Amino acid sequence: MSKLILPSKPHLIGRRAMLAGAGATVTALAAPSIVRAQSDDMTLNFLTWPGHTDPEVIGPFEEATGIKVVAKEYVGGDNMVALVNQSPVGTYDVILSDAEFVIALRDGGFIDPMTPEDYPFEDFFAEFQQFPGHWLDGELYSVIIRYGFLGVSYRTDVLSREDVETYQILLDDKVAGKVGYFDWYLPSMGCLSCGAGNTGRPYDINEDEFAALLGFMEQVKGQTTGFYSMADTFASLTNGDASIIPGVGDWITQLLAADGVPVDSWVPKEGGVQWTESMSIGKGSSKQEIAKQFIQYMTSPEGQARSAVMPAYNASVPSKAGWEFLNANNADAAKRLRMTFEDNNVMDDYAEGKINIRKTPVQQEIEDWTDAWTDFKA
Repeated sequence: MSKLILPSKPHLIGRRAMLAGAGATVTALAAPSIVRAQSDDMTLNFLTWPGHTDPEVIGPFEEATGIKVVAKEYVGGDNMVALVNQSPVGTYDVILSDAEFVIALRDGGFIDPMTPEDYPFEDFFAEFQQFPGHWLDGELYSVIIRYGFLGVSYRTDVLSREDVETYQILLDDKVAGKVGYFDWYLPSMGCLSCGAGNTGRPYDINEDEFAALLGFMEQVKGQTTGFYSMADTFASLTNGDASIIPGVGDWITQLLAADGVPVDSWVPKEGGVQWTESMSIGKGSSKQEIAKQFIQYMTSPEGQARSAVMPAYNASVPSKAGWEFLNANNADAAKRLRMTFEDNNVMDDYAEGKINIRKTPVQQEIEDWTDAWTDFKA
């Protein structure tokens, strides 16, 4: 395999151009499991968050196979489910979804079972080999590709690490009128639920605990500066409109800090939330074999390393072999992303018990939470 040279410092232009895609030179992938496609199999339709078809991520796969990966992009799991619902069966060959929506995709008949032996779970850390919600009724329906932690992202010229050790900082005069939000109820309310005292299970809460969440939201509401789209979340921290944003994390600040913006992320003592992106094979796809090949590439050591430093937003990856590949080819990025084997790393956060897997609401209807979010924004 030709040596991969990963960018040690992702550039701001990659993020700003993520919806259009940025050109890049890529190395060829020489993998025995990759078979060059025939002419009638040259396009793979991919439903995904922005950024996943950047040439720096999938260029080797396209070059080796002759397959063109064509993306339909969404922002937010609810938007993803709506797009699937509105599309004929077989529209999407591969669906990248947030892990908490895999059950809905399975129950809606939108994804097919997968063969576990087709994917390198033996390369994964033990915590990810049977990820919750991906194995349903004894069958595999999705494969984890990447993940990250959500707590608070903040301006280091305004706040210190000690300041953000608790979500109570959202009430502090230091951030009066400077608390921003990524405009999606699930991550934002999940972290606010931790701040309201629902530690360990921010989404599985009874009515009294839900009332505590609503009460905390009412307390912090007056500190709000705005609610942002994905791109505007980056901009608000960059220009200082927001001094702190709960419900986001390193996927925001890793790229900004690399460009010299004084920002960082932290999971407060009350806990945070893990976002998880996973790939499934679309129901009725006529190209299931190349869909499988694409997911195999994305879970390969090179695919994992490239996904970790995806220009749109960086992430942690579940493959130990992917960590090894990244350390061997881009030690600076591995250290920056805390995916090294000799220092404190992201897997240590699991051991501390601060991380909760993001879910859709368990004891309330989704509408109860979305209505609360709408009221919060009013």
